[in-house]
Amino acid sequence: MKIAIFPGDGIGPEIIIQAIRVLEVLRSDGLKFELEMGLLGGCAVDATGEPFPEGTRKLAIDAEAVLLGAVGGPQYDMLLREKRPERGLLDIRKALNLFANLRPITLHRDLINASTLKPEIILGLNILIVRELTGDIYFGEPRGIEWRNNQRVGFNTMIYSETEISRIAHVAFQAARKRNHRLCSIDKMNVLECTQLWRDVLNQIAKEYPDVELSHMLVDNAAMQLVREPKQFDVIVTGNLFGDILSDEASMLTGSIGMLPSASLDNQNKGLYEPIHGSAPDIAGKDMANPLAMILSVAMMLRYTFNLESSATRIEHAVKETLAQGYRTNDIFEPGMKKVGTAGMGDAVLVNL
Repeated sequence: MKIAIFPGDGIGPEIIIQAIRVLEVLRSDGLKFELEMGLLGGCAVDATGEPFPEGTRKLAIDAEAVLLGAVGGPQYDMLLREKRPERGLLDIRKALNLFANLRPITLHRDLINASTLKPEIILGLNILIVRELTGDIYFGEPRGIEWRNNQRVGFNTMIYSETEISRIAHVAFQAARKRNHRLCSIDKMNVLECTQLWRDVLNQIAKEYPDVELSHMLVDNAAMQLVREPKQFDVIVTGNLFGDILSDEASMLTGSIGMLPSASLDNQNKGLYEPIHGSAPDIAGKDMANPLAMILSVAMMLRYTFNLESSATRIEHAVKETLAQGYRTNDIFEPGMKKVGTAGMGDAVLVNL
């Protein structure tokens, strides 16, 4: 297995170290893989002037899977948009055709008090958000800022083709078949023609999956329902913009964005795996970051790209056991628990692994 490693910026290098330690334990049990490090994001800008340099592109294309820490930082905010670290993230998704983003929103029972919602609202929470990742307003053209009638005007284009909608719909329906056979599609068809097409295509494809119950919900209502009655959802499918917002909202149902992994896949299950949190520059280098989302991203990589279900489950069980033993980083700490730093949480997971 050839795995490209992009630590990135901020806390990225710290949490990537813990992910590599987990892989090394599995290597000692016979798992065979090659790791190659590369630059993506702000660190790549510092070294080469580009957030996604050609060497990184080649490494990502040649690898079977990519592990990414995090990108970005306030020191890059004044750069031209195409030179900012976040551009590297968009570019690698496009280069690898990573159109399907899977974000499991799962509540660990031992962290129920970390959430701001009442326990009875979130106990047993288990949602999968399927987000289209290479289309929508993030990539649509034309876009820009220009002068019109003596004032600046900013504009972006929300656009989806039938093909783009169809392929993410099939991913979502197939995921629902492996769960509770319920799929909720999120759109804004009452005011956006682009998402009217989204709904039309979903209804058409639903005929191929008679065993899956398809429902629809407008995005503003979905945002409300996620905090009102989140357990009504099983699998959610939506576009790039809405998925970006709703998945971050849903992450806080579990108490911390630092707990949740993600997978971005192409049509052959080659993937980029990363925690859904950002680079957290305010705590970078302080041994405070929660590495569990990064470690759980390794589990998703082993499951989806390499079909190593037993190894993936083993990592997930080790994380659950670590939480059950009371180990907590600062973001999920509560009185009576054992506060540890990034390395300390890694140590505890490795013991249980």
